[in-house]
Amino acid sequence: MNQLKSKFLLFFILLFVAYLLAGCTQAPQAHTEFVFGTVCSINLFKQGSDERYQALFMRLRELDAILSANRDDSTIAKINAAAGITPVYAEKEILDILGPALEFAEKSGGRFNPAIGPLVRLWNIGNEGATVPKKSEITNALKIIDWRSIHIDHDLNTVFLEKVGMRLDLGAIAKGYAANEAAKMIHNWGLQRGIIDLGGNILVIGSKEPGKPWHIGIRNPEISGGNSIVSLHVSNISVVTSGVNERFFIEGDKQYHHILDPKTGYPAENELLSVSVLSADSMVADALSTTLFLLGTKKSMSFLAEFPGVDAIFIDKAHAVRVTKGLQGSIQILDPSFHQNY
Repeated sequence: MNQLKSKFLLFFILLFVAYLLAGCTQAPQAHTEFVFGTVCSINLFKQGSDERYQALFMRLRELDAILSANRDDSTIAKINAAAGITPVYAEKEILDILGPALEFAEKSGGRFNPAIGPLVRLWNIGNEGATVPKKSEITNALKIIDWRSIHIDHDLNTVFLEKVGMRLDLGAIAKGYAANEAAKMIHNWGLQRGIIDLGGNILVIGSKEPGKPWHIGIRNPEISGGNSIVSLHVSNISVVTSGVNERFFIEGDKQYHHILDPKTGYPAENELLSVSVLSADSMVADALSTTLFLLGTKKSMSFLAEFPGVDAIFIDKAHAVRVTKGLQGSIQILDPSFHQNY
């Protein structure tokens, strides 16, 4: 019996050593961490290494520490705490995001709103204890989500929120910026292939194989974690989706999703279930996915004229799938209960 145990012990030792040796000789092909309040994954395939993944996620954690509205120690939290009191020094990253965010707010008539923080905190969707706020609370929040009261001093590198109680929330654009930053690092290393997935904000670098694009699926927006219902092939592009089943809660017999309309103070209600935006700039795709959802399909089609090279996929409650001109004839409907609307 002791001899048999010794043989088994020797077998497992040899197996363990082989595993360690394999780990030393084979580059890790993907890395996943929890950052920005979500699961983030980067895959560099055969060119991945521990050092590269560590550098990429160190950068993502740095950005989270600066940009998060949910951390008490972030720069955004410091700016929010000083609302109506004093300007606060802001890192280059915040200025790089906040400038375009205010441009999106201007172009969209305030539908994209980086000052929406008081509403986001009030609803608390995606966190424990989320509930429908009182109407009076929503009315009060609407009074201070004024994006025009955000002031940037580029000479002093400061941000000042004019009204007491104001709160920046860059959740609708920050992950896109972070994906761009990760992609810059990958390009600087001379790598030609990779996938960045920041909680559903996808950015693909190069092609899957020479001459073969990446295969991307758009999930069923009526089912959390549902199967893909739309398929498309892409290269060197970011695909960002905003939909009703990303974060939500149910109260009574009604579902309340996280895409809040700064005009009403309530989750947006229109014909849409989801919007997916394709752009070479992930920050643009991120901001537009929220903006287009709030605008609705018809207004979005004309709004997108200001963004050449950007395409979108709209999925509505009638299960119709509509795409912009650049995608016509290039998508495949995988679920027979959905149909393309031309």
